[in-house]
Amino acid sequence: MASPVSPLHQSEFAQRLKKWLLAGSYQHPDTDGEPPQKPSDKHGDKHAWWQVMCLTGVDYFSTLGYQPGIAALAAGALSPIATLILLLLTLFGALPIYRKVAATSPHGEGSLAMLERLLPWWQGKLLVLCLLGFVATDFIITITLSAADATAHIVENPLVPAFFHGQMVPITLILVALLGAVFLKGFREAIGIAVLLVVVYLLLNLVIIGFGLQNIATHPETIANWQKALLVEHQSPLMLLGISVLVFPKLALGLSGFETGVAVMPLVKGNSDDTEEVPTGRIHNTYKMLTSAAWIMSFFLLTSSVVTTLLIPASEFAVGGKANGRALAFLAHQFFGDWFGTIYDISTISILWFAGASAMAGLLNIVPRYLPRYGMAPNWTLAVRPLVLVYTAIAFVVTLIFQANVEAQGGAYATGVLVLMTSAAFAVTLASYKRGKRGEIFLFSTITLVFIYTTITNIIERPEGIRIAGTFIASIVVTSLVSRVWRSTELRSDRVEMDELAESFIQTTTERTVRVIAHRPNRGDDGEYCQKETDTRQEHHLPVDDPLIFLEIQVSDPSEFAGTIHIEGHQVGNYRILRSRGAAVPNTIAAILLDIRERTHKLPHAYFGWAEGNPLQYLMRFILFGEGDIAIVTREVLRTVEKDPKKRPGIHVGG
Repeated sequence: MASPVSPLHQSEFAQRLKKWLLAGSYQHPDTDGEPPQKPSDKHGDKHAWWQVMCLTGVDYFSTLGYQPGIAALAAGALSPIATLILLLLTLFGALPIYRKVAATSPHGEGSLAMLERLLPWWQGKLLVLCLLGFVATDFIITITLSAADATAHIVENPLVPAFFHGQMVPITLILVALLGAVFLKGFREAIGIAVLLVVVYLLLNLVIIGFGLQNIATHPETIANWQKALLVEHQSPLMLLGISVLVFPKLALGLSGFETGVAVMPLVKGNSDDTEEVPTGRIHNTYKMLTSAAWIMSFFLLTSSVVTTLLIPASEFAVGGKANGRALAFLAHQFFGDWFGTIYDISTISILWFAGASAMAGLLNIVPRYLPRYGMAPNWTLAVRPLVLVYTAIAFVVTLIFQANVEAQGGAYATGVLVLMTSAAFAVTLASYKRGKRGEIFLFSTITLVFIYTTITNIIERPEGIRIAGTFIASIVVTSLVSRVWRSTELRSDRVEMDELAESFIQTTTERTVRVIAHRPNRGDDGEYCQKETDTRQEHHLPVDDPLIFLEIQVSDPSEFAGTIHIEGHQVGNYRILRSRGAAVPNTIAAILLDIRERTHKLPHAYFGWAEGNPLQYLMRFILFGEGDIAIVTREVLRTVEKDPKKRPGIHVGG
C-alpha cells in the first residue's frame, strides 16, 4: 500500500508547482522564478532574425502543404495568374504595411497598438478587444487547423495502416498537446525545432518544384495545353485578368504570417546600442525577417502553383481526389515513389503540426500586453506557462467542436488573417495622414481598399468565419468586463513618485500624524481652501495646530487600469496641496496613502465627505469613469490590500 503524502510534502509540491507555473520566463521547475509585474520582452534569449523567421515561417511556409490545391480548386487554369496577383499584394501591399507596423510598435504590440493610440478611452479599449477576438480566431484556428491538416496527411499516406483511418480527432488532439508541451519547455526549444523543420521542408519542396519545372521544360506540350484551357474558358485577356482578380480572395490563406511576425519582434536580436524606447537594430532585423519571408514564400507559391496546375489533372484537385489539399505531396509520390513521398509527407506533417508554434508564440507575446494592463485579465496571465495551458485547452475545445475538419475551419482562419491585415493597413494609413505624407496616404489607402474588398468577399463566400470570430469576440469582451469589475478594488499602481516639493510637504509633517483632505477643486483660490479646511476641522474635531495637506486627484483615462502615479506639490497661499492623475480616484488615493505610510513609518489619515446620491449609480460611475463614492471605495481598496487593520491608513468621513 502506498503511503499517503504528508501535508508538508503536499505544501512543498504545491508551492513548487505554483512557482514553476508563474515563472516569468521559461525555466526548469527546480529554479526560482517570480511572475513579472508587467509584460516583458524577455522570453529567454534573443535570437537571430532568420531563426525567428523560421518560427513565424512554420505557419507561413506550411501553407504550401495545401495552398496550391486550394488555388487550383478555386481558380482552375487561372491559378498561376490569381497567385501572381496574391504575390503582388504580398510584396507591394502587406510587406510595406507591416514594415511600418514594425517601426511603430517594436515591442510586439502589433497593429493593435497603433489603433489604440489613435482611439483612446473606452472606444479604443473596445476596439482592441474586438481585434483581439480576431487575433484569437486567427491564432487559435491556426493551431487547430494546422494540426488537423497534419492529421489528414498522416491518414492519407498510402503506407499508414488502416487502423488510423477515422481517428482524425484523437490524432489531432495528440498533436495539439505535443505543441503545448514544447512551449511549456521553452521558446529556445521551439525555435530550434522550427529552424530544422523549415530548412528540411523548403529543401524538399525545392526538389519537387525543380523536378516539376524541368518536366514542364522538357514537355512543352503541357504549356500549350494550359494556354489552350485558358483560351477556351476566357477569350479576352482582359476578362481573364478580371476573373483572376475576383477569385484571388479565395487564396487569402497565402497572406498569413505577417501579424505573427510583428507580434514576436521581442524575440529578434538587435544591436548592442539599442535602447528600449527605440530598438533600431531590432527594427532593422525585423525588416530583413519580413522581407526575406515574403520573397521566399512568393517564389514557392508561384512556382508550386505553376507546377501543380500544369502537371496534375483537374479532377484530382476535387474532393475525394488524390491531390485534394495535398498537391505537392501528390507530385512527390508521383515523381519519386512512395518512399520519397512518405519522407515528404513526414516533413509536411511535422511543419503543419508545428505551424501552431508561430500562433502560440504570437498569443504569448500579444495578449499579456493588453488584457492585464486593462485590468481585464488576472495577473497570472502575465506568466507564460498558465497561458500555454489555457490556449491548449481552448484548442482542444475547438478541435472537438469542428471534429478536426480542415475545410470547416478554413473560413474562420482566412477571416482572422484578413481582418487583422485590413486593420493594420487602416492604422498605417491614419498614421500617414496625421504626419501629412500625401504619397503614403495614397499608397496605403489603396492597399486598405484592396484588403477591405478581399475581406468582404471572403466573409460573403464563407460567413461561418465571421460567426466563429464573433464567438471569440463575445467571449473575450464578456470575460474581460467581468475581470475588470472583479479587480476594481485592486491597488492598480506600479509605483508612486513625488517631486521635491511634494516630498518636503510629507517630510515636514512626520513629527505629527500626516492628515490628508481629499478635495475636488473648483476655483482653486485661497478662499476655497480656507473654507474646506475650516469645515474639515469642525466635522472631525481636529486641533487647529494639526497640519493638513490637501490631496487632489484628476481622472486621466478611466479605461486604463494601472500605471505609475506622479505627485506634484503645489502651494496656494498657506495651503499645501498634492496633485496627481490616475485612472480611478479611490485607487490612486489608496496607493498614495500607503506610499506615505512607507515613507514616514506612520499611519496617515484621510478625510472625506459623504456622497449624496444613489449607491448603484456611484458604483457604475466608479467602474466606467473612475469616480463615485470615493470614501467607501478607498477604504475597500485599503482593506483588500492591507489585511491587518492596525497597519491600515485611517479613513474618516464627515458631513
